[in-house]
Amino acid sequence: MFPKPQYQYLSRFNSSNYSQAVECQNGWVYDNSTFKSTIATEWDLVCSRKGMNKATATFFFVGVMCGAPLFGYLSDRFFTGMSLAGISIISIVLNVEWFGIEHRTFSGIIISLDWTIGNWLLVLMAYLVTEWRTLILVVSSPLLLAVIAWRWLPESARWLMANGKTDEAYYYLKKCAEMNNRAKCLSTLTPEALLEVAETRDKKYTIINLFKTPGIRKLSICSGIMWFGVAFTYYGISLNITGFGLNPYLTQFIFASIEMPMKIGVYYFLEKIGRKPGQILALLATGLCLFINIFITQDKWLVRTVVGVLGKAMSEAAFTIAYLYTTEIYPTVVRQNGLGYTSFMARMGVSISPLIMLLEDVWQLLPSIIYCAVAITAGLVTFFLRETLNQRLPQYIEDIETPSGKSAEEN
Repeated sequence: MFPKPQYQYLSRFNSSNYSQAVECQNGWVYDNSTFKSTIATEWDLVCSRKGMNKATATFFFVGVMCGAPLFGYLSDRFFTGMSLAGISIISIVLNVEWFGIEHRTFSGIIISLDWTIGNWLLVLMAYLVTEWRTLILVVSSPLLLAVIAWRWLPESARWLMANGKTDEAYYYLKKCAEMNNRAKCLSTLTPEALLEVAETRDKKYTIINLFKTPGIRKLSICSGIMWFGVAFTYYGISLNITGFGLNPYLTQFIFASIEMPMKIGVYYFLEKIGRKPGQILALLATGLCLFINIFITQDKWLVRTVVGVLGKAMSEAAFTIAYLYTTEIYPTVVRQNGLGYTSFMARMGVSISPLIMLLEDVWQLLPSIIYCAVAITAGLVTFFLRETLNQRLPQYIEDIETPSGKSAEEN
């Protein structure tokens, strides 16, 4: 701003080099028609301080990033239900390990629908609660239900068997058979029978085991890069909802709504062509949409929004496939550690993603180019992972190092 009106500079013959600018002295005035209060408006994180506004999301996900491998490790050392902070990782692993081959895809898609429902509810809550502190409390309140529900979660019988705890595995398998009216199975299902097929091992597995041998090392590196790319581009699109020229509530609602039909399409897609081709196509399609949007000008907001929504749909498909694919590709003894590690890589991508938007000051198209390049790179790296459609879940690391390559009808 200027300290006083300087009318002489209105002339086109005067050089702007003589203009005297000073910092804002009387504070900022914000448009509160959409949000009553935000971090940016409360702490004046605008203009030269706008980088700090982007960094708030980074700080949040750095905390999530640190917690992911920690709770992946804890859930492999202790009972699953006690690692509540890692609920997103643990619930997915439990889901996959309790279902057979023919139902794994369906169960994986069903459990991912809670993300879509949560996005819908977030739009409603944010619309009704426009003060950021109150909004955080409101959106965090459903976690109380998770605290109450943990006591009814069964431990993974597969994990118990892999760790030689056959008595506990028998208890949960018997309970499962009774609930599903499969009492005939109980005649052959005994602790002794389980002990015969279980391989007792005293070895404790940590995240270090993900990099000790060549096969599991290759799997970990490639899946880590894949997860980094999936999360980096997904949140890059999601956090840039104001860049499409629409009301942020409407944009977020459209983003959430496109996820439902996309998840249904993903189910049939995965059953026909498999996890690996599906993930490659989803990531490459995301990169293509981001690439197309580079050449669409801001004034064509409708076209930008349509392409952006398609890109969001493809990135959501990649996210959905990644969870199911990763739980199937890691062996049981390190599956929680594997999910913790890949979640760590994903949160690293999310932490960096908001900061990439600051590169607009260097070149306006640079952030879009980076998001596009990362999505395509992640898709290409997925080529090096193995297919898991109609394959038994690997139990031990040796199953990765010397895979049989045979499909199975029952898990």
